[in-house]
Amino acid sequence: MSKPRLINREEEALPLDRELLVRMHDLMVKARVLEERLIQMYKQGHGYFWIGGPGEEAFNVPLGLLMKKGQGPAFDYLHAHYRQSATMLALGEEPIGSLRQMKNTASDPYSGGRNFAGHYSKREWNIAPVSSPIEVQYTMAPGTALAQKRHGGEGITIVTGGDAGTAEGDFASCLVWSSRPGMELPMLIIVTNNQWGISTPSNTQHGETHIADRGKAFNIRTRTIDGNDPILAYQELKEAMEYVRRERKPFLMEAMVSRLYGHSSASGANMVGSELDCLTRFEERLEKQGVLKRAEMDALRGRYTEEIAALARQVREEPLPAPETIWNHIFAERK
Repeated sequence: MSKPRLINREEEALPLDRELLVRMHDLMVKARVLEERLIQMYKQGHGYFWIGGPGEEAFNVPLGLLMKKGQGPAFDYLHAHYRQSATMLALGEEPIGSLRQMKNTASDPYSGGRNFAGHYSKREWNIAPVSSPIEVQYTMAPGTALAQKRHGGEGITIVTGGDAGTAEGDFASCLVWSSRPGMELPMLIIVTNNQWGISTPSNTQHGETHIADRGKAFNIRTRTIDGNDPILAYQELKEAMEYVRRERKPFLMEAMVSRLYGHSSASGANMVGSELDCLTRFEERLEKQGVLKRAEMDALRGRYTEEIAALARQVREEPLPAPETIWNHIFAERK
């Protein structure tokens, strides 16, 4: 599979204002430190399974910053997959929730200690529950988009998933249902392409040049971008969201990203040195352009490392779910 057409912007002046650049960097560092702490918790026996998004921060942070946060069809819905911690932090979520879910404590705000790491849900922000079966969110997302089509306004539905899962029929169904003539849905359909399906390389599985090309058969506007560039990601996401909000039609975006710690703890959760690190590259640009000094960036990482480590120690002492709560938070609750 050939590489997407990526623009080299390393030497260009940074087009976003300094405050936004610093905010994006802050959230990227915070998300990276959080994921590394979750991995450490797993390896120390303070969790059963880890899966997350280190390497996707450059795309997932801008996504969260650009979302219209709230509850109900007037606001954006997010049907996410399990690599979305940076998006949650960018929306304003606190990292302790992720730590509690890793430890499976009763205080876990997303599942009461009953689900895997990274399985977020938040009704008041329209964050649909993350599901472990891959790509089912692509068939769920048209439901909220249809409600928004009828409601009117500027709220859109955003759905994210990985490249390997696009082989599932759910992805094809999403393209069909979002593009019916006269009933197009206000959906931003996102594929974060790390070029791996667990341990299977994408170049042995994909006949298309870009996954985004599949949208063209449905007359869906498409784009393939460098998801390792947070500035480019912010600009492209902003433009795509404005299109969906204005035209009330779908947009398919493929973001090429990295997978820094493998698929999950099932594959060891060890650093993969051959992968491009979006945070390292962004920090080099910020330093070169005089936005931040190396000492400032190191101090920020040190501060988040200490803060999140302290939260992890706090979470270790919190109680696990009581047996009688096994029937809580299910469809037929307490029946």
